[in-house]
Amino acid sequence: MEPTPHQRIYVERTLALIKPDAVHKSEEIEDVILKAGFVILQKRRLQLSPEQCSEFYAHQYGKLFFPSLTAFMSSGPIIAMTLARDNAIAHWKSMMGPDNISKAKENHPECLRAKYGTSDLKNALHGSDSFLTAVREIKFMFPNTVIEPFPSRGATEEYLSQSVNPVLLRGLTELCKEKPLNPRIWLADWLLKNDPNQPQICGVTLEDEN
Repeated sequence: MEPTPHQRIYVERTLALIKPDAVHKSEEIEDVILKAGFVILQKRRLQLSPEQCSEFYAHQYGKLFFPSLTAFMSSGPIIAMTLARDNAIAHWKSMMGPDNISKAKENHPECLRAKYGTSDLKNALHGSDSFLTAVREIKFMFPNTVIEPFPSRGATEEYLSQSVNPVLLRGLTELCKEKPLNPRIWLADWLLKNDPNQPQICGVTLEDEN
């Protein structure tokens, strides 16, 4: 059975770029990313034109560093990745560290920009700064991506109260009656057999019939 939008698991995503100055260290950086609990959902190596860079960084238009930024970002290949994990945007920003390399090296020597960046312009990495920015930037780098919105708090609470809590309560009640030797394994088996998303026909699941 196809889950409803309220039943899908939502994990935050962010865009990460390895800039031209750090592409030669991409395997090292990707290893750090994976060890930090991220999943790399999408990855591509590409080289942007100056016009594409201008579009990507349009929010910086008019700032003194804008011409240098677009020239640098179009000077060589970059690696674009969609990263996913809980609190992905904030966590990736924390891992990268400050834009200012002096501050990164002095105050956050463990961050990635302190390790791989060489200047405020050539600071090795980019990350989305908000959910809406992440949506825009991921779609820019991966045009065919579909990003579903996060469910509202009300929708989440409604799903828990209607679909999760009643089943869990039944399972815990049965657990108290049965008093099995290994309650965790018993409850796990019970929940698998009584999954509300699994269609039941006369007490037999569709899986049992196949």
